[in-house]
Amino acid sequence: MYRYGISSQRRSWPLCLTILIFLGVMAILGVTIGLLVHFLAVGKIYHYQGDFQISGVTYNDSCENAASQASSNLSKDIETKMSDKFQNSSIYKEYVNSQVIKFLPLSNGSSVQLQLTFKFPPAKRESMKTEIKAILHQMLKDNMASWNAVPASIKLMEISKINAEMLTENCCGRQLVNSIRADNRIVNGKKALAGAWPWQASMQWNGQHRCGASLISRRWLLSAAHCFEMRNNSEDWTVNFGTVVNKPFMTRKVQNIISHENYSIAGIHNDIALVQLAEGVTFSKYIRKICLPEAKMKLSENDSVVVTGWGTLYMNGPLPHILQEAFVKIINNKVCNAPHALSGFVTDKMLCAGFMSGKTDACQNDSGGPLAYPDSRNIWHLVGIVSWGDGCAKENKPGVYTRVTAYRDWIASKTGL
Repeated sequence: MYRYGISSQRRSWPLCLTILIFLGVMAILGVTIGLLVHFLAVGKIYHYQGDFQISGVTYNDSCENAASQASSNLSKDIETKMSDKFQNSSIYKEYVNSQVIKFLPLSNGSSVQLQLTFKFPPAKRESMKTEIKAILHQMLKDNMASWNAVPASIKLMEISKINAEMLTENCCGRQLVNSIRADNRIVNGKKALAGAWPWQASMQWNGQHRCGASLISRRWLLSAAHCFEMRNNSEDWTVNFGTVVNKPFMTRKVQNIISHENYSIAGIHNDIALVQLAEGVTFSKYIRKICLPEAKMKLSENDSVVVTGWGTLYMNGPLPHILQEAFVKIINNKVCNAPHALSGFVTDKMLCAGFMSGKTDACQNDSGGPLAYPDSRNIWHLVGIVSWGDGCAKENKPGVYTRVTAYRDWIASKTGL
């Protein structure tokens, strides 16, 4: 029995519908193949934490403060040989970087913590981990005599990007990103990269940027005494952290300001101040402390250093919103004190940095900010505090900075650092 209204004849699919179905299937197939190719062939960043032991020698370098010369030398040697080993291996194309994080004391020696980064397709995940561990093991065997390394102690585990960043959050002087070494300058400057200078802070008086400062612990910053000469009420000050001066990652109130007892506006002597926060900061990838130098650290003429700040782009010019950076050179005090330069006003507790040609300099409202020096491992130390100058970027008038090494005992006496 037939149902009324339904033809007994078969109908063919419309051509357009057939084409659409075909295209849809092909699209799904293309996406599937694309995802498969991506998974199998496209590189992805992987992070690892490595650990091994050295016997007979005890180090206690937690990375939260500047390392001793002995552990710093060993770290540099390990990093150099580790990099060479990977760059001369079969996985040199996948190697990105590696570093020593810290040394921890053991009853019979020390534990060395490493952080390594590679880029390779996910399909090679297991084989790469095996190869990386084998290369580290061989490196330790090659250096058993020089490091007292224990090859059998090597451990390696994959960690997330967040955990990789957390390994260095408490470390002093570690950047999130390496800043581009170019002819950047605060006067007519270029913007700093987010995370390049995570210890830089903006000292804000009644909500307006006035000076810079450097984070040296969770609750202490270093700045310049002249910043607080006429504005010494701590309740009027706040501290912003981040690259954009008016959009901070974090803001803290100030509990106490300690200017040097012998600060003198005449000659701007002892231009250093400590700022204590009412509440400690939370370290993150964008907020970290800089290392304080040992009192005996020596800088040489033409050493490269970096000054950062939100000061004016030129004398009496506008203030930038984005942190500016300047790569400058240490200038010998004798050169700086020449009659045609600063005429003897630079003391042994000050240092000069910039160029005698005047092309690069800090400027107004950069005061109190950091002059930072990278050691051979690219760990940054606070060697100077922006203090004074004759104008900005003038020929034969380089910037003058408070020499931090001259005040290490004073800093320790006030903070315990």
